[in-house]
Amino acid sequence: MSLPPGFLDELRSRLSLTDVVGRKVMWDTRKSNQGKGDMWAPCPFHQEKTASFHVDDRKGFYYCFGCHAKGDAISFVRETENVDFMEAVRILAGEAGMPMPERDPRAQEKADRRTQLAEVMEMAVQHFRLSLKTGAGAAARDYLAGRGLDEAAQERFEIGFAADAWQGLWDHLKNKGVEDQMILDAGLAKPSQKGGRPYDTFRNRIMFPIRDPRGRCIAFGGRAMDPNDNAKYLNSPETELFDKSRTLYHHGPAREAAGKGQPLIVAEGYMDVIALAQAGFGASVAPLGTAVTEHQLQLLWRITDEPIMALDGDTAGLRAAYRVIDIALPLLEAGKSLRFVLMPEGQDPDDLLRAKGAGAVQKLLDEAMPMVQLLWQRETEGRNFDSPERKAALDKALREKIKLIRDPSIRGHYEQTIKDLTWKLFNPRRSGGQKRFRSGKWEPIPPVPTSTKSSLLVAAGDEAWIQKCEAVILATLICCPSICDEFGDSLEVMECAVPDHARLRDLILRHGPDGGDALRQRIDEVMGPQTLENLMALPHVALSPAVRRRDDDEAARMTLNEAFAKLKAEAGWTAEVEEASEEIAGVVDEAMTWRLGQAAEAKNRAQRSQQEDKAEYEVGDNGARISRDERDAFAALLERIRYSKSGH
Repeated sequence: MSLPPGFLDELRSRLSLTDVVGRKVMWDTRKSNQGKGDMWAPCPFHQEKTASFHVDDRKGFYYCFGCHAKGDAISFVRETENVDFMEAVRILAGEAGMPMPERDPRAQEKADRRTQLAEVMEMAVQHFRLSLKTGAGAAARDYLAGRGLDEAAQERFEIGFAADAWQGLWDHLKNKGVEDQMILDAGLAKPSQKGGRPYDTFRNRIMFPIRDPRGRCIAFGGRAMDPNDNAKYLNSPETELFDKSRTLYHHGPAREAAGKGQPLIVAEGYMDVIALAQAGFGASVAPLGTAVTEHQLQLLWRITDEPIMALDGDTAGLRAAYRVIDIALPLLEAGKSLRFVLMPEGQDPDDLLRAKGAGAVQKLLDEAMPMVQLLWQRETEGRNFDSPERKAALDKALREKIKLIRDPSIRGHYEQTIKDLTWKLFNPRRSGGQKRFRSGKWEPIPPVPTSTKSSLLVAAGDEAWIQKCEAVILATLICCPSICDEFGDSLEVMECAVPDHARLRDLILRHGPDGGDALRQRIDEVMGPQTLENLMALPHVALSPAVRRRDDDEAARMTLNEAFAKLKAEAGWTAEVEEASEEIAGVVDEAMTWRLGQAAEAKNRAQRSQQEDKAEYEVGDNGARISRDERDAFAALLERIRYSKSGH
């Protein structure tokens, strides 16, 4: 049985070699870099203890440096499953959701036809390119110049112009000897409903060729020059070459740029993609006039693990982001997700680039929010949860969304994150730094003021101590980026007390897996060369064993485990104090009295296990610290509570 041309290419594009091979091997997590598709494992074809079997997921090939086995997904299935070529293709096609083609004696004829259609499309590209340079294209050239696209940019993206004529392209192709049906089947013309000659699909439009990952022109997008045209943008109809739900504009160049480490950005239109690419963001793509589809998400994840959805800064852009969430939730896999950037109000990426430059876009990309945060915002924005019924309705809505996630591990993490956010919403403590979308624009959420009672119970030096702890964590991960993945979850939920710490945290999460040199370079570019120098010069950082011995991963792990444990204990302590202090304003009961006593004793108890700041602080075995003044304040508070309970 012969397969139609393009079938195997499509099959390989839909599959991740890492997923195929991962069923048979155990990856070496220390040596592998999943973000770059660079994976290592002991070879499944010969006995070995070291990881000499290499998978390059981006190129779709594997190679063993021990036994020299090599091949692609098909050859891997053939060897490991002991099946022939067609059976291996059948197995992989089933996994990719592709039906096997029926036996077709005319397969070669169909292949020849697709090749001929692609050749007709190339003729159209050249015709539109030449038309842009004629007198008829003067207005289009002026428009492009006004959008910042010079002649070099027009050449790079092969931008053309369809003249305002009913048969301009039709006559040109007929003069080239192209058959009527080929022009119609390529989607370049439509048959007349009145019995006349077929007429051009695109008229008086700026033309953008749409190419598949192999570089073949398969369709066009046309922007209307007439502001009164019913369709501002018009795509080719679906043809044998073109399925818009499975196509991304600028796919091939974006895949290449992403392979070199650039973030993959998903914009809303052709002009946004072109503007981003011109500004240095070469890994930019766009769907074709519709919301992102399931197939397009799979294409995006084949390129990178966390594409960034860059949407217009208006209500429509926010709605588009919400639609993407609903499509993506059932498809999530470990390491595969989305991040979201919403442009400033009334702007798209092209507007922002022209107004403030590439630095402004990069800043937004660095602050891209995870999908769970946008899901939470959708269900809570602009709503009041002042009754048990409304709170229960929120719980139900979120549960319904989380149930869509098929992966049990990811579902569990979403549940925990939503629980944490719900607790913060119903027990507000610190909301400064977060933003909300209200009245068509983004605005900061004002911080919830801390009560006087609560402030009296918190030691004045705690904030500085927390900042020191954060600094040690960040410096340790910068010095030992190879263990970033192990502590990614803890780092992601770390609420930084210092804005620069928050920026460093986000850069480490995004660029830590790329290695120490790449991470430090990115920090220098985004925050300036003095940032790392100032961080490493802090006395409590310079003395850290993980910083002094930068190649000692074990020392780094011990340092991070201890520091995160201390922060967690401090957070629990603060929450307990604040909740208890709120209850003091009402009726004081024995349960609250007991909790306060336990909290104070937990902090007092462990002075024996810590020598640091012995004269000024007592340190609990959970890592939290309490000053002697604070302990005495609690003792006085408890005495007053007991006194009031006795009826005095």
